[in-house]
Amino acid sequence: MGTSLIGGVGAQWVRELNERHPWSHNDYFHSWILANLPNRRGRAVDMGCGRGGLVRALAPHFDQVAGADSDSEMRRIAQATSAAVGNVSITDRQLDSWPDDSIDLVTMVAVLHHLDVDDAVHHVGRILAPGGRALIVGLAPPRSARDLLWDSVSIVTNPLIGFIHRPWPSPATAPEPFPVEDPVLSFDEIRDIVEKRLPGVKMRHRIGFRHTIEWTKPPR
Repeated sequence: MGTSLIGGVGAQWVRELNERHPWSHNDYFHSWILANLPNRRGRAVDMGCGRGGLVRALAPHFDQVAGADSDSEMRRIAQATSAAVGNVSITDRQLDSWPDDSIDLVTMVAVLHHLDVDDAVHHVGRILAPGGRALIVGLAPPRSARDLLWDSVSIVTNPLIGFIHRPWPSPATAPEPFPVEDPVLSFDEIRDIVEKRLPGVKMRHRIGFRHTIEWTKPPR
């Protein structure tokens, strides 16, 4: 996505450099989520859990952690890799299936753009218990000057982070088998929707061609 801002030889050089020193843009934000957990930690739900990496990272911090994914292969892998973790369950449940005020943490990493954003954030606000938190990592196509600036920053930092995580060049690997869908709504369009549903939400551009959405449900 970001290399569209660099033409010709520059784009090819960045692409090849990233391929030699790959890193997971989504896993990179697990530490941000772990640093911003709610005070009450009964139940957490990771929507679009994929292979379950974040679910397992959350497990030591919560009584129960549910990983939800609509893709049967992702659920199979998550169940296999999380089998030894007693407080983790993997399910195909959707956001609208959890009761009101029943969840202390909802996470989504590169998932929101797969969903109807307005409907999704409505249910996030509904199912979170007072004091519960929504921690979301999203993607959006660059539209504004600010978006383009952050994409430029991501292009520069992308290979640097790759060098830190994988200082020795890695052999070519197949793409990760995650369901892929290009984001459509811009950062500003998502922010307009989210601010109406979740008053006081914090939404910020981040490196790695990502943004974060952070919200704490107020007490009644």
